[in-house]
Amino acid sequence: MTMDRRPLAVLTSRVRLEERLLLAELRRRDIDFVQVDTRTLALRLETGQRLALPYRGALSREISHTRNAYVSRLFEHAGVPVVNSSRIITLCGDKLLTTLALREGGLPTIRAMATLVPEAALAGMDDFGYPAVVKPLTGSWGKLMARLRDHEGAEAVLEHRGALPGPQHQITFVQEYVDKPGRDIKAYVFGGEVVGAIYKVHDHWRTNTARGGRAEVCPLTDELVKLLQDTASAVGEGVLGIDVIQHRDGTMYVNEVNHTPEFHGAIEVLGVDLVGAYVDYALGQLDLWSQR
Repeated sequence: MTMDRRPLAVLTSRVRLEERLLLAELRRRDIDFVQVDTRTLALRLETGQRLALPYRGALSREISHTRNAYVSRLFEHAGVPVVNSSRIITLCGDKLLTTLALREGGLPTIRAMATLVPEAALAGMDDFGYPAVVKPLTGSWGKLMARLRDHEGAEAVLEHRGALPGPQHQITFVQEYVDKPGRDIKAYVFGGEVVGAIYKVHDHWRTNTARGGRAEVCPLTDELVKLLQDTASAVGEGVLGIDVIQHRDGTMYVNEVNHTPEFHGAIEVLGVDLVGAYVDYALGQLDLWSQR
C-alpha cells in the first residue's frame, strides 16, 4: 500500500492557548501538518472537476462557528476527513438544534421556549414564567445572554433583540432559570470516552471561565459518566465539551455541547493529559497513526 505523505491541515484563524498546545503536541509527535488560516482560503469549484486539496485529513480549530461549518463541509466535499465533522459542527453550534437532538435522545434538558420572532416570546413569557434566560443560537462565553426577571425586563431585552440585524437574531430561545449552587459542570468527551470534568465556579450566574470563573475538579460519578456518554450518542461522537447544569436539589440537565471546546482552565486542575487525549482521538479518527 502506498503511504499517503500529504500533511494534516490544522484549520485556524485566531490562535488561542488551546491551539498553541495542540500544535505543540503535533510537533512533539513529528506529525507533518500545515496550519491553514481559513480567512485566506479561496476554494474554486470548477465544472466537472472534483475539488482537490493537498491534505490527508484536517483538525478544525476555527473559532467562528459559521466559518467552521462551511470550511469543514468544503474539505469533506474534497474527500478530506475533518475532526470534528461538519455535521457535528452544524448541530452543536446551534443551541436550539442541540436541544432538539438531546430531547430526541431522551436526555434531560432545561424547560425551554422557542419562537421565530422576539415579539412572540414576549407574549408568551408571562405564561412561561420568570426568572428565565434568553440566549443567542450561536456563540460562546455567555455573550448576549440575559436573565429575565420580570415582564418589564423581558420587554427591554426582547425589544433590543428584535432590533438586531440578521434573521438568526430573531429566533428567540428562552430557558427556565435553574437555581444552581454557584457552579456548572464542563466535561470533555472524546469519541464517547469521558476524559475528565471540571466545575466552573463563579458568584455570577454565568460561570464561564472566560468571564472569570475558576476551575475545580468534578468527580466522575457513574450517573454523570452515563449522562455524558448518552449525550455523545445523541449528538454524535467527536471532540466534545459538554455543559451540564445541576440544580441545588441535585438534578442534572444537559445544557449545551461545544464542538471546538476550550480547555485552558481544565488543564490546570485535571490530572489527565487532556491535550494528548485530544490529539490521540483526532489522529485515530483521521487514520493517521498507521501512516506515520
